[in-house]
Amino acid sequence: MDSFKELKEIAWIQNQELPKQGLVVYTFGNVSAIDRQRSVIAIKPSGIPYSVLKPEDMVVVDLDNKIVEGNLRPSSDTKTHTLLYKNFPDIGGICHTHSTYAVAWAQARKSIPIFGTTHADHLTRDIPCTKVMSDKMIRGDYEVKVGNQILQTFEHLSYKEVEMVLAACHGPFTWGKTPEKAVYNSVILEELARIAFLTLLINPNTPRLKKSLIDKHYQRKHGKNAYYGQNSQSTLIQDTF
Repeated sequence: MDSFKELKEIAWIQNQELPKQGLVVYTFGNVSAIDRQRSVIAIKPSGIPYSVLKPEDMVVVDLDNKIVEGNLRPSSDTKTHTLLYKNFPDIGGICHTHSTYAVAWAQARKSIPIFGTTHADHLTRDIPCTKVMSDKMIRGDYEVKVGNQILQTFEHLSYKEVEMVLAACHGPFTWGKTPEKAVYNSVILEELARIAFLTLLINPNTPRLKKSLIDKHYQRKHGKNAYYGQNSQSTLIQDTF
């Protein structure tokens, strides 16, 4: 009996979303889901095309990166995932992609400025980019160092408020309370990266959005008096996130 069947199914479904949403090609990217009670994650196996990936192919590892169940090698990014799970205790899923515009900003080593209300609907600040790794870090336990770079970036940021980051020269990582939210955040990050790029192409001197508009748009969707979407009594489709 597969004791991790449900966890692997959840992770598999969200991995299948990556090519559907145009966030990856071929074997790029990965999504993981965590079972906090058992301290294990299910993650995509390394180098397996999404078109042939099956739920039973998902690899279960503990937070010390030891394989608990599965016959395939887990994603090469596994150590980054487990490090984030250890340090961000309220997240339930992590997504890493190589989406075009987000990667372009990561390669440019630039945070994504908050230029407009679409960005402010999701967070109140620029999407951060980590520092570039030193040669010593690159020669070390590379995937752990990627995670450490992210943690360093969040020393003075809330991982609950900002659920996305660019790993400099590498690409985006996102997370959320569920794997579904982590993937949702990757879709949003890519769109914000694309819009910001086009904004600067049209006007390289575009200023950041003023604080009053940032606060208004964020609070109307996420504040205690939020009025975006439908209330729990409504029969209409609600905004899940």
